[in-house]
Amino acid sequence: MTPERWTLALETGEFELPQDGDILVMRAQGDADFSSLGPDRVLAVQGFFPDHARLDARGIKVTCEAEGQFAAAVVQIVKSKALSLSLIAEAVAHVEPGGIIAVDGQKTEGIESLLKAVRKLVPVDGSFSKSHGKLFWFVRPDIAPEEMIDWIAAPGETEDGFVTAPGMFSPDGPDTGSEILSALVPQLKGHVADLGAGWGYLPAVLLPEQPDIKSLDLIEAEFLALEMAKINVDDPRAGFIWGDATTFETKTLYDAIISNPPFHTARASDPALGQAFIAAAARLLKPSGRFYMVANRHLPYESTLKDHFATGRMLGELHGFKVYEAAKPKTSSRR
Repeated sequence: MTPERWTLALETGEFELPQDGDILVMRAQGDADFSSLGPDRVLAVQGFFPDHARLDARGIKVTCEAEGQFAAAVVQIVKSKALSLSLIAEAVAHVEPGGIIAVDGQKTEGIESLLKAVRKLVPVDGSFSKSHGKLFWFVRPDIAPEEMIDWIAAPGETEDGFVTAPGMFSPDGPDTGSEILSALVPQLKGHVADLGAGWGYLPAVLLPEQPDIKSLDLIEAEFLALEMAKINVDDPRAGFIWGDATTFETKTLYDAIISNPPFHTARASDPALGQAFIAAAARLLKPSGRFYMVANRHLPYESTLKDHFATGRMLGELHGFKVYEAAKPKTSSRR
C-alpha cells in the first residue's frame, strides 16, 4: 500500500501535528491509513455507509457528524467543491485556535482550486505533493474568517420545494432519469423498496399517487441524503434505512423494487455499481416480485438483468434513458 501523503509529509518533518489532543478526520476514507496520526487519537467523520462500516470494523472511532473541539484536523476532500469547502469550514469550526488543519486530495478532485480558495483567506503554512495529489495545511486563526465559516453547506430548497444539500446526487432538483422512472412505473402493491433512494424524490412522488403501496423502504448509503429524505417524504408508509443497497439484507422480501442506481465511482463511470444493484434487487424480491430500474442508455445492463431475472422488458426509452421491468428473480441470486 502506498503511504498516505500525510504520513510522507510527517516523515520529512515539513508537516507537524500537535503532540497531544484528538485529531478530527473529515470524510475519512474507509481504507485510509491513520497509523502515523495515532489511531487512538482519531475521530473519523464519514456519512457514506460502506466507508463508515469499514472504519468501524477496523476499530476506528467513527461518527456521521463532528462534535466537540480538536487539536488538529485532516480533511479528505471529495469531487464536489461545495462539499469540500464545507468540510474545511467544519474542520475550522471544530479545531481549537492555534491547531493545525490539513487538507488532502487528488488533482482530479480539485485540490488546487481548494488551495487557492483557502489561501485567499488565511496563510497556508506548507504543502506536500505526491501521487498526483497534494496535502496542504494551515493554522486555525484565533478568529475564523467569516467568509470561511460561510462555506458550511446548509440545506436548501429546490424550485419544486424539495430539501437537498450540496454534495449529494442531483442537489438542484430531480434528475431526468428519476422523473422518467416515476412517470413510467406502473401501480405498485405491497411492500416496496427504493434502492439508492437519495433525498427521496421517487417515494415523495409515488406514495401520494399509489394507495396500494403498504410500505416503502428508502435504502440509502449517504447519511445526509437520507436525512433530507426524511424531510421530503412525510408519508407514514415510508421507512428510512441507512445502509449499502448492494449488501442490504432483509427477512421480509419485497413485492417490488424501484431504483435509479449510481454509476460513478469518484469521477469515473463504473457500470459495476448498477450491476450490483440489479443483483441486490433479485436477492431482495419475492419470487413474484418485480424490479423497475432506470439507467443511461449507454450502460450495459441488459445481460446482467438476464443473469438475475427470468423475464424482462423495456418500458420505455426517452432523453437518453431506458426504463426496465424485470420479473421472476432467479434463485441463484439469493445464495
